[in-house]
Amino acid sequence: MASIEEVVLLYLLRRHNKNNRNRRTRRWGVRPLNTTRIQDGEFVSLVLPMRQLDEEKHFEYFRMTAETFDHLLDRVVPFIQHPACHRAPVSATERLSATLRYLSTGMSQTALAASYKLGTATVSKIIKEVCLALWAGLEEEVKCPEGAQWEAIRDGFWEKWNYPNCVGAIDGKHVRIKAPANSGSSFFNYKGYFSFVLMAACDAQYRFTFVDVRAFGKESDAGVFSQSKFGAELLQGRLPPLPCATLPGTEVLTPHVFVADEAFPQKINLMRPYPGSQQLSHDQKVYNYRHSRARQIIENSFGILAARWRIMGKAMDTAEVVTKACIALHNFLAKGDQDLLEENRYIPPGMADRDGAPGEWRRIVEGDTNLTRTRRITAARATQDGMAVREIFKEYFQTDEGRLEWQNQHVRRGTLHNV
Repeated sequence: MASIEEVVLLYLLRRHNKNNRNRRTRRWGVRPLNTTRIQDGEFVSLVLPMRQLDEEKHFEYFRMTAETFDHLLDRVVPFIQHPACHRAPVSATERLSATLRYLSTGMSQTALAASYKLGTATVSKIIKEVCLALWAGLEEEVKCPEGAQWEAIRDGFWEKWNYPNCVGAIDGKHVRIKAPANSGSSFFNYKGYFSFVLMAACDAQYRFTFVDVRAFGKESDAGVFSQSKFGAELLQGRLPPLPCATLPGTEVLTPHVFVADEAFPQKINLMRPYPGSQQLSHDQKVYNYRHSRARQIIENSFGILAARWRIMGKAMDTAEVVTKACIALHNFLAKGDQDLLEENRYIPPGMADRDGAPGEWRRIVEGDTNLTRTRRITAARATQDGMAVREIFKEYFQTDEGRLEWQNQHVRRGTLHNV
């Protein structure tokens, strides 16, 4: 009769033999189709020649000029440079190229791997690594404003969008994701798919100044906002860190404010439009028009983000990492627009909405299943101080100092923006 030790040893031996039979043997180190990558892969056959021969195609391919690409590479190389571990290592330049192509087109990782002659698993690892590097390397582009930056944002909203003492527009969108493992219903939203909520604020130049991507999809705009660090500080009166200022051309003081839609509570530093449409007075409708001109900036920021980075138009793997990378790229490229010719601008004329004329981004993203509006639920009641501040703005927009020549025409024609 066999001893216990012999039985255990026999069991372990049989298990080892079974695992060896089931283990898939690797047929080759590099797929035969990919062995010519350094001779005729897309990076060598298209990307490198394009830098010298076709600047327009380069911009279309990467959403940036060759010079800007090199600047971006310098920012991310410290985070993706590592020693070669095989005969044909993938350079940092090629890894950045492949990732930008994936983000800009939204093509599948399998198709990208085939064109670059890389393994699909390799491409997946590259994309995640480079996206993390983009967020880290472009950290300065996505920081919350400080000091004089708040004043510059305020001046931009008045000069471009005619809303005084405004320091940002706020909104939230659902980002569609593939169902996370063991997540239950946390990410399952009221529209019937899995998502997280991207909550953001932007300046007058369509650049994001605050981003939060941690919230579950089942939550509303205002719920996500109040739970974020930025939102909590704003609702507690600690943001923006600017004292009250006079309205242009007057001695009337108001706090600095953000503008948002009806999903958010009316606070002393957070303005929302007057509710309803049929019962509003003429002056209230004028206020709503002026409010919508400022608030539309965040809607356009999301739209331009999705139009330029087409991966944002569909459900994604590693969605949080990809979303943050796209936002970092958006801010990085939008910031440099003033130094470029129109044809090389990230946000060219006509890309964004302007006074009732739809922007080009709307045509590009038509039919997308991502970045949909969140549920409209007000998280808290309006405060008396908040409503009083909105009344001051409403009255100011009827004065000689605050009136726009065309505002009454827009109200009479009913060409208000969707607020």
